[in-house]
Amino acid sequence: MNYKAICLISICTAAFNVNASDIEVCGELKQGELAILKNIPAEVETFSIGERIYPITEDGYAIVAFHRDEKNNLKLSANLADGSKQEYSLNIDPAKWDIQRINGVPQQKVTPDSSHDEEILREQKEVRQALQNMKQGDFWRQGFIIPVEGRISGNFGNQRIFNGTPKNPHTGTDIAAPEGTPVKAAADGIIILNGHNYFYSGNTVIIDHGQGLQTIYAHLKKANVQQGDIVRQGDVIGFVGKTGRATGPHLHWGASLNNVRFRPHSLLDINNKTCQILKGK
Repeated sequence: MNYKAICLISICTAAFNVNASDIEVCGELKQGELAILKNIPAEVETFSIGERIYPITEDGYAIVAFHRDEKNNLKLSANLADGSKQEYSLNIDPAKWDIQRINGVPQQKVTPDSSHDEEILREQKEVRQALQNMKQGDFWRQGFIIPVEGRISGNFGNQRIFNGTPKNPHTGTDIAAPEGTPVKAAADGIIILNGHNYFYSGNTVIIDHGQGLQTIYAHLKKANVQQGDIVRQGDVIGFVGKTGRATGPHLHWGASLNNVRFRPHSLLDINNKTCQILKGK
C-alpha cells in the first residue's frame, strides 16, 4: 500500500471518529419546549438528563423535553452499549412567563380545607401514575393537531394568582370554547387515564403516544372514551366543560414527556422543527 493510500485511510478514519458521535437535534433549545434527536448512532442505548431516561426508536429517534425552569447549561448523556457515556451540552434559552390574575374562583378551590384531602390525593396519585408510563410505541411521529379551536385564555408557564393567592405555574394551555364543544385526540395513542370529578382538573383524559409522551385533556364536561381504548387523531374523546377548578368552560390541554410538563403547542410542528448538529464531547 502506498503512502497516499495510507494517508487517505488515516484521514477518513479520523473524520469518522470526529463525526461518529454527532447527532441532529430539532426544535428550540428553550425552557418549556420539546426537541427531537435524530441520526443517533446504533451503539447508543438510551439518553439521560439527570435521572430522566429517554428511550430510542429502532431507527434512531428520541424525544426530550425541557422544564419550565430548566437551567441553561444542560448535560445530555448518551448511554452506550459498552457502559460508557457520550456527553452533549445544551444551551437552554430562558423563556418569559407572565403572571395571570384570576378572580371569582370558589375559595374552597383556592385554599381547600382538610375535607377535600382524600379527593385531592386521589387526583394526584392517579395523574402521577399515568404520567410515569413509559410505553413502547411512536404514535407521536405522525404529528399533532390542536384538540379544539378557541381563544387561548391561559398559557403554559404563566403563574396564576387565584383570588389574590399565588399558585404554582400553569402546566398547560387553556383554550376557551363553548360548553359541549367536541374535544379531539391530538394524535393517535392509547387512553391511559379516564379520571372522574377531580378536585382541580375535573373530568380528565390522558393519552399515551409512546416513549413517555402523553397529552392531557382536563375540565371536560364528560369523556367519550374508556381507559385502554386506542384512539386515532381527530377522534372525539370528550366535550369542553368547566369541571374542577374552572371559572368558565374551557379545555386545559397539557403535555408531558417523562413526567416533565412542557408547552403543548410545541407538538404542533413536531415534524417541521429547525435542526442543528449537536457535537459530543
